[in-house]
Amino acid sequence: MLSRAFARFLAAESAGGIALALAATAALLLANSPWGPAYERLLHLPGELRFGTDLLVLSKPMVVWINELWMAVFFFLVGLEIKREFLEGELADRRQARLPLAAALGGMAVPALIYSAFNAGDAVAASGWAIPSATDIAFAIGVLMLLGSRVPASLKVFLTAVAIIDDLGAIVIIALFYTEQLSPPMLAGAALCLAALGLLNRRGVTRVDAYAVVGLVMWLCVLKSGVHATLAGVVTAMAVPMRRADGSSPVVATEQALHPWVSFLILPTFAFANAGVSLAGVTWQSLLHPVTAGIALGLVAGKAVGVFGATWLMVRLGWAAQPAQANWQQVLGVSLLAGIGFTMSLFIGALAFEGQDPGYEARVKLGVMCGSLVAAALGVAVLAAAARTKPPMRSAGS
Repeated sequence: MLSRAFARFLAAESAGGIALALAATAALLLANSPWGPAYERLLHLPGELRFGTDLLVLSKPMVVWINELWMAVFFFLVGLEIKREFLEGELADRRQARLPLAAALGGMAVPALIYSAFNAGDAVAASGWAIPSATDIAFAIGVLMLLGSRVPASLKVFLTAVAIIDDLGAIVIIALFYTEQLSPPMLAGAALCLAALGLLNRRGVTRVDAYAVVGLVMWLCVLKSGVHATLAGVVTAMAVPMRRADGSSPVVATEQALHPWVSFLILPTFAFANAGVSLAGVTWQSLLHPVTAGIALGLVAGKAVGVFGATWLMVRLGWAAQPAQANWQQVLGVSLLAGIGFTMSLFIGALAFEGQDPGYEARVKLGVMCGSLVAAALGVAVLAAAARTKPPMRSAGS
């Protein structure tokens, strides 16, 4: 049985996935309607913040504010979820964490290899190798929940754990591979903020707003440092104490407070700002472009092979138990659903081709949307067929 807290988490993610899909559909329709130019002008409305010195003047178009500031809040929530899962959740038991950890690593490595094989001859295109490695937890869980009781609870936990570990991997990838030229003074400022967060934690401060204020200053420093600013959200989240003296949890309370805002405002806004790709002139040749094909095939085949292959190998070698009440056909279906990349794939794509020819951005969006849709359709079809044809099998170790 799923815990009450985890069931609430799944419900929030599935509803958020629907909101995300509606926002993405609206963006796609607008971009391909007579209002397409107005949609583009809206995304590029200028916005500026001044903090008294030229060093801290922030002048960005709306789409960049959404991708830099709003997504930092999303990554703050991701950081809280990762901390909770590894300290008290499904990943707290290291033996239980082996299977989703291996599956997530396989699901990141194989798509990256497929994309790299398609784009080996283009140095600019090759920088997008991490795009198909991501899983969109809201979309994936949303699609999985549509199947209801036909999917064992163990697979819902498995997919959620894989997606959370995948998010952690994406954070590491962004930090290591998608940074600009570094500014030592701003990095020093970010380091001072990190020390302040550590001091708050050691002193037992449990007011989350204190961490948020320091985190906002860190965000400004990281933004100006050349490292991607959303990482400040993750670092801030990791500093928030897990428990108060009375046993209540600032992490869980903040998660529950932020989840509706992230699921129904921040992520749909991100989808609306980033999913609008004009399909004018799109042909079969467009879909076969190495960037588009590499992303789409990476998400569909790469995720399925990586997640399913690593899971099968771990069980076959006796290093982990097969998810309870689940047969291999159902594991394959869930592995396909892990290929729904969307939010994180679009986000990494924007970082990979920032400042490059706009054609790359269009190819990324086309590849991510096609790959995610095909992965979702195949995953649902496999899981539905498994529910009709075969009763779930209990794993040997359960």
